[in-house]
Amino acid sequence: MYEIVRKEILTPTISLIEIKAPMISERAEPGQFVIVRVEEEGERVPFTINDFDRENGTVTIIFQLVGYSTYKMNTLKAGDYLYDIVGPLGLATHTEGLKKVAVVGGGVGNAIAFPIARKLHQQGCEVHAITGFKNADVVILENEYADASTRHIVCTDDGSHGRKGLVTEILKELIDEGNEYDQVIAIGPMPMMKFVSLTTKPYGIKTIVSLCPLMVDGTGMCGCCRVVVGGEMKFACVDGPDFDGHEVDWELAISRGKIYGDFEREVREANCNLLNAEVK
Repeated sequence: MYEIVRKEILTPTISLIEIKAPMISERAEPGQFVIVRVEEEGERVPFTINDFDRENGTVTIIFQLVGYSTYKMNTLKAGDYLYDIVGPLGLATHTEGLKKVAVVGGGVGNAIAFPIARKLHQQGCEVHAITGFKNADVVILENEYADASTRHIVCTDDGSHGRKGLVTEILKELIDEGNEYDQVIAIGPMPMMKFVSLTTKPYGIKTIVSLCPLMVDGTGMCGCCRVVVGGEMKFACVDGPDFDGHEVDWELAISRGKIYGDFEREVREANCNLLNAEVK
């Protein structure tokens, strides 16, 4: 059992929990993930690590209320326990030697991109952060990104906060201004990462994306998280989660991510309104 030492509701649909897990925090690096079970009979759900504190032995995840498990987790509070947590899993994001990078985040993917931007910034890299959201109600980590980047641009689809527009539009503007990026790192919904990759490809800018497909064991044994990159099958849990965005078979990755859409919707409608009512 793993104790939740801090819980914050960041927006009506996004929450943060900090978990006491010293063996994980000791080895965690930006870009890696954990697999959580909220209860003994619960599903195994992957969450990329948002932060870690080696001194206090904690890891932090930020999650969006999507299905039964995340709604159930959102009913917990500081002092409650998760049934289990495994990690850190996956390969850490490569940051060494980069001098100028654009970090592009979409929605709750900004929670994943943040520790990468911060590490790059701490290493002396010039970081241009573009954080995109649907509207002002779901904006997260704005101040944190401001402290972890050389230049930070917030945008919303409807213009209710920051710039109105898509992250791809702003990224193209920055490139056309003459910014020569060693690399672009994009993390968010698969369609967003696909179009970021399409935006950078004509410029020949290496683009790294973080894939979190269907996953069960997190060790490469189940094969659920398979993706095709450069014409070869890869497993996101052990070969990733970072991949070359110009080499990902996006149509396959996006279609596989929708396989259980109807089932997830049925479970959510049957259970999550009740669970949401339990949140204090």
